[in-house]
Amino acid sequence: MAFVICQPCIGTKDTACVDACPVDCIHPRKDEVNFPAETQLYIDPEVCIDCGACVPECPVDAIFPEDEVPEKWEEYIALNRDWFKNG
Repeated sequence: MAFVICQPCIGTKDTACVDACPVDCIHPRKDEVNFPAETQLYIDPEVCIDCGACVPECPVDAIFPEDEVPEKWEEYIALNRDWFKNG
């Protein structure tokens, strides 16, 4: 199981979660070329170690454990996974 970034991140892209992540699984970072074009941040489910360090850092409460993603935002599970497959 991994954590998932959902709809509240859109337009916010606060990178406090990026800084809190001990395994660098949240992208794009501010120094990445595609940062300005992306509307939100994403968590790589293959790298995430389920530590939860990112959750309290998110100012808009956009990060959830995969099995606790609200039903209205379930499509964000695939969006996070697919961003890394297609990136």
